Amino acid sequence: MGSKDPRIDAYIAKAAPFAQPILGHLRTVIHAACPAVVETIKWGLPYFEYKGVLCTMAAFKAHCAFGFWHSEMAQGVPGKSGDAMGQFGRITRLSDLPKDAALKALVKKAAALNASGVKSARGANSAGPRTIVVPDDLAAALAGNAKARATFDAFSPTHKREYIDWITGAKRDETRATRLATALEWMAEGKSKEWRYQK
Repeated sequence: MGSKDPRIDAYIAKAAPFAQPILGHLRTVIHAACPAVVETIKWGLPYFEYKGVLCTMAAFKAHCAFGFWHSEMAQGVPGKSGDAMGQFGRITRLSDLPKDAALKALVKKAAALNASGVKSARGANSAGPRTIVVPDDLAAALAGNAKARATFDAFSPTHKREYIDWITGAKRDETRATRLATALEWMAEGKSKEWRYQK
């Protein structure tokens, strides 16, 4: 039997008004398609698990994002990825999502992949490198700091995305500016985003 996490209720309640119906709808569709799904919060975002991570959703300042964890789901998903996390691009209204029947079919496919034990071909084994889009404010900041730029350029795609996702995940301009300044300071010291947890 699946379960709901009250922290996701709180996450949706704190989201911008335009995002709340989108997140609520995604949550409903996911549970309808996979009744055994379990909710949790990872890295500050709502995650849905079924025999492993199934999918995740997020609310940002001007858009929402939704995506499946399994790399195989990138094929055949009618997405607009490239400028947002997940396979569906920037979601600003319910009509940006596929019809409910199509979305449920995708959730069921992802659940079946997890249940089958097929491993996600993320990282070096993926069908191709995931495009890394460096936001303009980060690119400008790196251009003005040679040490931070050298560190960022030397990072693996994973480490680059950790910083990018952290900065772009800020809901307020002030938070984003603070994260950008902190990221620049840490990178100038040669540190990855999760340096505090590395031995």
